[in-house]
Amino acid sequence: MGYRKLGRTSSHRKAMLRNITTALLREEAIQTTEQKAKELKRVAEKMITLGKRGNLHARRQALGYLKDEDVVTKLFTDIAKRYEERQGGYTRIIKMGNRRGDGALMVKVELV
Repeated sequence: MGYRKLGRTSSHRKAMLRNITTALLREEAIQTTEQKAKELKRVAEKMITLGKRGNLHARRQALGYLKDEDVVTKLFTDIAKRYEERQGGYTRIIKMGNRRGDGALMVKVELV
């Protein structure tokens, strides 16, 4: 299949991934469910790779996905500089335990 549907329509899933990716890059650590985190990791690592490329085309691609100029600026100035020497593996997933309401496994996603 290639990706998780997460029980949402394609437009809802795309909007949700945009929002949690933006939140991760802004806050540098967020708490979410394990399945969302695994999908988030794929997208966030691609955004950081765009930041490392650092050219105008990469910036426009990132801005087209993230929709927040402040986060894109932070991505290209601060975050990309931090990972110049690193070849992938920019995020870490730490298991936190089950959520009280429905028992879903909660994790913390953070930038390494």
